[in-house]
Amino acid sequence: MQKDGSAVSQTVVPDADRIDVLGARVHNLKNIDVSIPRNELVVITGLSGSGKSSLAFDTIYAEGQRRYIETFSAYARQFLGGMERPDVDKITGLSPVISIEQKTTGKNPRSTVGTITEIYDFLRLLYARAGEAFSHLSGEKMVKYTDQQILDLILSKFEGKNVYILSPMVKGRKGHYKELFEQIRKKGFLHVRVDGEIKEIRHGMKVDRYKNHFIEVVVDKLRVEPKDRKRLEESVKLAMKQGRNTMMVVEKDGEEPRYFSRLLMCPVTGIAYNEPAPHSFSFNSPQGACSKCKGLGMVDEADMQKIIPDPKLSIYRGGIDALGKYRNSLIFWQLEAIAEKYDFTLKTSIENIPEDGLEAILYGTNEPLTLKNTPLGTTSNYFLSFDGVIKYILEQQSNDNSAKAKRWANQYIAHKKCPECNGLRLNKEALHFRIDGKNIAELSQMDLSLLKEWFNNLEERLSSKQKLIATEILKEIRSRLGFMVDVGLDYLALDRGAMTLSGGESQRIRLATQIGSQLVNVLYILDEPSIGLHQRDNHRLIDSLKQLRDTGNSVLVVEHDRDMMMAADHVIDMGPRAGRFGGEVVAQGTPLQILNSKSLTADFLTGRKSILMPSNRREGNGKSVVIKGATGNNLKNIDVAFPLGKFICVTGVSGSGKSTLVNETLYPILNKHVYNGVKEPLTFQSVKGLEHVDKVVDVDQSPLGRTPRSNPATYTKIFDEIRKLFADLPEAKIRAYKPGRFSFNVAGGRCETCKGGGVQVIEMNFLPDVMVECPDCSGKRYNRETLEIRFKGKSISDVLNLTINQAVEFFENIPSLQNKVKMLQKVGLGYIKLGQSSTTLSGGESQRVKLSSELAKKDTGKTIYILDEPTTGLHFEDIRVLLDVLNQLVDRGNTVIVIEHNMDVVKAADHIIDIGPEGGSMGGELLFSGTPEELIKIKNSYTGEFLLQEPEFQLQKKR
Repeated sequence: MQKDGSAVSQTVVPDADRIDVLGARVHNLKNIDVSIPRNELVVITGLSGSGKSSLAFDTIYAEGQRRYIETFSAYARQFLGGMERPDVDKITGLSPVISIEQKTTGKNPRSTVGTITEIYDFLRLLYARAGEAFSHLSGEKMVKYTDQQILDLILSKFEGKNVYILSPMVKGRKGHYKELFEQIRKKGFLHVRVDGEIKEIRHGMKVDRYKNHFIEVVVDKLRVEPKDRKRLEESVKLAMKQGRNTMMVVEKDGEEPRYFSRLLMCPVTGIAYNEPAPHSFSFNSPQGACSKCKGLGMVDEADMQKIIPDPKLSIYRGGIDALGKYRNSLIFWQLEAIAEKYDFTLKTSIENIPEDGLEAILYGTNEPLTLKNTPLGTTSNYFLSFDGVIKYILEQQSNDNSAKAKRWANQYIAHKKCPECNGLRLNKEALHFRIDGKNIAELSQMDLSLLKEWFNNLEERLSSKQKLIATEILKEIRSRLGFMVDVGLDYLALDRGAMTLSGGESQRIRLATQIGSQLVNVLYILDEPSIGLHQRDNHRLIDSLKQLRDTGNSVLVVEHDRDMMMAADHVIDMGPRAGRFGGEVVAQGTPLQILNSKSLTADFLTGRKSILMPSNRREGNGKSVVIKGATGNNLKNIDVAFPLGKFICVTGVSGSGKSTLVNETLYPILNKHVYNGVKEPLTFQSVKGLEHVDKVVDVDQSPLGRTPRSNPATYTKIFDEIRKLFADLPEAKIRAYKPGRFSFNVAGGRCETCKGGGVQVIEMNFLPDVMVECPDCSGKRYNRETLEIRFKGKSISDVLNLTINQAVEFFENIPSLQNKVKMLQKVGLGYIKLGQSSTTLSGGESQRVKLSSELAKKDTGKTIYILDEPTTGLHFEDIRVLLDVLNQLVDRGNTVIVIEHNMDVVKAADHIIDIGPEGGSMGGELLFSGTPEELIKIKNSYTGEFLLQEPEFQLQKKR
């Protein structure tokens, strides 16, 4: 670049050892040139909004994707549409690009860690080919014979004995079977065995339809002799044909039959299994899924405790909570008719209502009811059947009803483990195939570290036939499990739902899958893979990235983690600040060269700048919320006290139980207490201290809205005031424009081509959808007439394109607006735009927008704020700003609870709750509760071990 800002004309000779990006201007990038070494681990760092993602994803990855699509034929491209070239002069040396971002893997309840990684697919194949079947009735090992084996067994077991050769037709089912007997008679058979008794078939023969019956066809009766082998062979074939591959042999005077089958069969009860196939072990297939829960493992059931919270009350006084107190309406007229029929009144306490009467109210009755005291007269011949309260609730919850109706119904529904499969998702047959004594569901429940150990020496415990079949499958399973453990996911289990995974966990799963694919000469771009990872596990992730590099790939990582930067081969530091003050390369080179530079990153890495530890820890207000006996997921019946009026940090290695304790136990308890929330907390014995809390705020990292239309201005309600401001302008009043005219979600003022989106979505069929700028409004969202209304020379579209920092200056004379915008600036989001689509915000940025929205509201001094890893996507300087904001909340008397691994946050906390010692089944214990100064003395705490390495504690140690 020249001093006047114009590009220097130069000829760059492409180098096979580097990727050259020339003249990148995407978003806030300042026409930069960057040279990235190939086949190395390269970290791009810098402040939030400095241009890291713009360079890595919006420039390099976008160009790689565009080039990939250009390799398709013209015929294929017509279905894909065109992809816009990123605003860059030239990129040379670009390999095929794979992006591994933070996006979660999906919200499908059927998706699990096992299905995402395909490890479960290999397990299904292993069980289908090498699994041993056992009877779910008797527990006996299932057997399978050929016709010759069956013949030999009958000759050896029954030689010299008179026997019946039978074909089973009915096993323990009700019915009169008149038609079945007639069919058997027409086939030429003379006798049947009914419930153990041989009977001659007669015309019109039938049995008691209300009893369970066992019916077999008598195919032959003979004395078993070797000389009659041919006859016996023919009888066996006929018996197998009639009995659908299963037959029975019964001695003439005996009672216990002997079963034989070409299928897998229980020798005691005679039940048979179909030949196993991989889909027989899939909970996403009708052949393998539990029939009750359809393979989900959970069922929705009416919760009687919620429907009838107090059985001492009468229906009249609101004893059935879902109905409320007595009203003069149809449903209560029906209940009165039921009450009269079963000899009670609506003023009878529920506990004294006859059992059959209560059952009719809850589950319905098909008998006609005569309604009295209706508007039709004193006694009406108005007959109705009653469906029941529970059926009505379930219909409201499951049918395509309004969100309000579903929310009403959900408060009376319990999401419970399926009683049929006990939450294992599979049917009985699938769960009774075993390898080394374990079924496929038991393996899916094991932590990956334990599962890897179980598979290590499995061959020694297999039969020679199983070993021969399983060798290649086991290699694949071991390899994939190894990669999962190597990226720090050893605490997960294969049956863990994809919906419950964090962004960092999802990203590391995809990373492990890519390492397993063994591709070479690929450029991998990762977005903060260390999210959610404890410092202890960082080296394993770094080793995995190096392994990816060493197999012949280039690895480009957008990251703020100190360890990752120091382990990199090359570091690119973006800055100097964020937004329009960023977009430049302030330093690049080896980690040592970065340390010697004068960038903000280098200041924190060298200790020239640091996040200071508070001189004094807060004492709090002396009150606490105490949870006793928490046993959700992997928690080991722990008692935890959360002291109020403090900055609390809940920490521990990945998978130790932090989110289970805070997000799934504490938050639902508080939400239920304060707002009567419907989400049920995980199991615990008791809770104390709720009376000290009158507000709870969960500031999570979920997107601000479900569509690209949602943005910081709409979420924080700033946009409402901006629209009102524009509607109050003289020109708008002359034209009679109302605030709705300036909404891009309402017809009238918006561009109708893109419906106010500013972009048009091009469906890419088998690739992700691509958004292109609207050709009519050029991305402005509004029509020409609306854009003619201007405030300080800017249209409504121009205002939405202001950064937060610009907006603070722009609205300086409008205090109500400026204060809200300042809150966004205060949490370190000065670089994002007011109208920036929520889909382009990272999880950390979404979380800070929500935090600013809460800061703008009036707190009570008794509020608990809960944040899950708020340092996601934050540079050291951003973390310092965030801590200042959180400390302000606590200084006003509130309580802030943060789940975090970052040592800068841990050392700044007043109180630490450390969960561990390991992840998964080896975690879930309360290791420590107290101040950071006390934590460093705990020997079995990994957090304490890393906290001790912080400079402030090292100084204390020397003293």
